[in-house]
Amino acid sequence: MKSHFTFSKSQRNGIFLLIFLIVALQCLCFYVDFSSEELSINKSALAKYEKEIDSLRLIEIEERKPKIYPFNPNYITDYKGASLGMSNEEIDRLLAFRKQNKWINTTKQFQEVTKISDSLLDVLSPYFKFPDWVVEANQNSTPKPNYAFNKKPKTFAEKQDLNKATAQDLQKVNGIGEYYSERIIKLRNSFPGGFIDMVQLQDVYGLKPEVIEKISEDFAIKTPRTIKIIILNKATIDELVTIQHIDYNLAFRIVEQRQLREGFKSLDELKKVKDFPVNKIDIIKLYLSLD
Repeated sequence: MKSHFTFSKSQRNGIFLLIFLIVALQCLCFYVDFSSEELSINKSALAKYEKEIDSLRLIEIEERKPKIYPFNPNYITDYKGASLGMSNEEIDRLLAFRKQNKWINTTKQFQEVTKISDSLLDVLSPYFKFPDWVVEANQNSTPKPNYAFNKKPKTFAEKQDLNKATAQDLQKVNGIGEYYSERIIKLRNSFPGGFIDMVQLQDVYGLKPEVIEKISEDFAIKTPRTIKIIILNKATIDELVTIQHIDYNLAFRIVEQRQLREGFKSLDELKKVKDFPVNKIDIIKLYLSLD
């Protein structure tokens, strides 16, 4: 071991020189800055870039905001009113007014009924869409009844037969244009003999319930096509698949459920069948009977 720690004079000088070099290099690295020169920044280009980023951010924020489309304020629901920023009290005042079968015809009248603030009215009023005759009356200052829509409902005899109506007849209903009138006629003609009941309008894609209600005010099924009523508790799978919205898989599950229940007690029990189209129950019930 002694031979490993015994150095000659020249070896000791070499060791001291090595230590000195190490210390000198460490000091050099510590005190001398070897970093490159400071980068030059084009401040005008940077400001332009930051402005562009900010504008893109604002556009993204604006696009994420809920969009408001033109609407008739007479048909504001609880959900619609809340999404527009109306309070529960303001919505309730509007609904109470409409329950009296009265109609709002101007922006000013809307504020008088709901008592919304001026600031909220300024935001909503540009999206109000009243019937054409109301707009014309307001523009021309032509006197009209305050509630021209407040009319006596038509009797069944006064209504037009939907199975004989033309596309032009349907377009007279507010909310029915060329697109929906043609879809209604196309659906009607797909059944030999036409519709059975007004509820079949639910099969017109995109047709809203409130528009169907408007159609029902002027139209009725006066000449329904003749159909065979199927007894649910005796029907075979082949009979069930002849009904709208029932395929073989659903028909099999209906029969299976019928056996487990030892017969259905009501047509509404069909809703408990797996994968049953609950939203089409009213249409399916047109073809069924319990006995």
